[in-house]
Amino acid sequence: MLRSLLALSLLPAFALAAAPQPEITRQAGKPQAVGVVHTVRGIPEACARFEGVFTGQAADPYRMTPVKTHPQCQPRARLVSFEKARPSVEKGWKLNERIVVTREGCPAQQAVVQVWRRTGAAAPPKLDAQGRSRIYLEEAKAQIQAGATPDVTVFAVGIDVAKGACP
Repeated sequence: MLRSLLALSLLPAFALAAAPQPEITRQAGKPQAVGVVHTVRGIPEACARFEGVFTGQAADPYRMTPVKTHPQCQPRARLVSFEKARPSVEKGWKLNERIVVTREGCPAQQAVVQVWRRTGAAAPPKLDAQGRSRIYLEEAKAQIQAGATPDVTVFAVGIDVAKGACP
């Protein structure tokens, strides 16, 4: 299901240079070996994590796929196609994190992953007389049919691969 919702696309190299400072900065992780699947980033609100792998192939050196974290997880955010969303600061998006994954034994080959976030305005329902926040199925269906879908947080993930020459 996540694979159909999210089509990862390559970012043009000039887009990475013009990107703003990310909200989250972390130290670089250890270089990854060819053929070893590793977690690039988790997005618990969307019930997803991204797994990456260096393939060792010149045409497609790095592959990243979204994976649902648990079958019963109920997402509080959506993942959208980077290509369709075309996130930018002007459109209300924030660069959440930029992750650089380096290939072991070949520092010239890197995958640069950008995670963009647009905060939604959705809020939990008001507390009822018993102090509980409840959503009633019939009311929710009626709202959706009327076109009043909740404005939830949205994430878009893009990737750019530097195809450096490696042995």
